[in-house]
Amino acid sequence: MALKTKLFDIAEHLTTQEEIRTFLQESAATGDESDFIHALNTAARAMGMSEVAKKAGVTRASLYKSLAEDGNPNFATISKVTKALGCKLAVV
Repeated sequence: MALKTKLFDIAEHLTTQEEIRTFLQESAATGDESDFIHALNTAARAMGMSEVAKKAGVTRASLYKSLAEDGNPNFATISKVTKALGCKLAVV
């Protein structure tokens, strides 16, 4: 009998604001800029791209493009998406 596997997607397991916040904090603390953008993408998918785009005041298509693997979002987009996810950026 062949073993069936499924790709693990953390977005399926981020179900609360606290989980999303902790996920983004960990990514910011341990990763680089591209890791944080990837984490924003994952968190936005967990919350729902359409909802995050609406809260951030951007189109869903531009949100997907900005947070894609080869995307290069500007600071304003990162800030808006972070706020839409119920978080805020801080310098400590």
